[in-house]
Amino acid sequence: MRLIQISDCHLRADPDARSRLGFPLRQLEAVMAHASSLRPDILLVTGDVSQDESPASYRLAGELFDALGCPWFWFAGNHDHPDFMQELRPFHQELDLGDWRLLCLDSRISGQAGGELGREQLAALSLSLEEDTRPTLLAMHHHPVPIDSDWMDQLGLADREALWDTLSHHSQVRAILCGHIHQAFATRRPSGQGSVAVYGVPSTSDQFAPLSHDFAVDEAARPGFRVVDLDGERLETWVERVSL
Repeated sequence: MRLIQISDCHLRADPDARSRLGFPLRQLEAVMAHASSLRPDILLVTGDVSQDESPASYRLAGELFDALGCPWFWFAGNHDHPDFMQELRPFHQELDLGDWRLLCLDSRISGQAGGELGREQLAALSLSLEEDTRPTLLAMHHHPVPIDSDWMDQLGLADREALWDTLSHHSQVRAILCGHIHQAFATRRPSGQGSVAVYGVPSTSDQFAPLSHDFAVDEAARPGFRVVDLDGERLETWVERVSL
């Protein structure tokens, strides 16, 4: 099973719109072309598909995702309009990946850049993990661990310690995939008797400079995506970058 994760496309209704460093739609087209060459079984889009929250921006994204030729799934980030997204493609809370499963968590807080899961969703997560002990991936938009960028860590998952307390009772969670940070990132967080990997992914648009005190873009880093290969109980993952 090969899963490809992309995030933070920041498209606008105008297909020729610019970002700080480039053209988001053209960058996404390049990312999707490279992703297609790796023959994914599933595409996961972890939020901030749009910059202007317009229906047209989601239609542009959906056309590219459809062309990949595999099932695709998405959920909202802090820049998104969930209703417009779901009119085009409904959200899914759980994906069956055969030997594995993937649970999608909603960390968006309307009108805010930071995120939170909330007590109800964490209780539902705990119940879901009790009912199915297969190896599990979690996916959310906001990062659930500090990434040592002061400005971005103020906009992460506000109730991350509550999340980690929940996970400490469920050993089958192997990794968390997040967006939001616009950079490649990987770490492990102790949990219960083991640990859980946390993976961030480059934006398909502009990249943020890592280890930065204040907001800064990384002019040298290229757009990219994450590949996750699942084979039995084995997980292998890496980041691919694209040339423009």
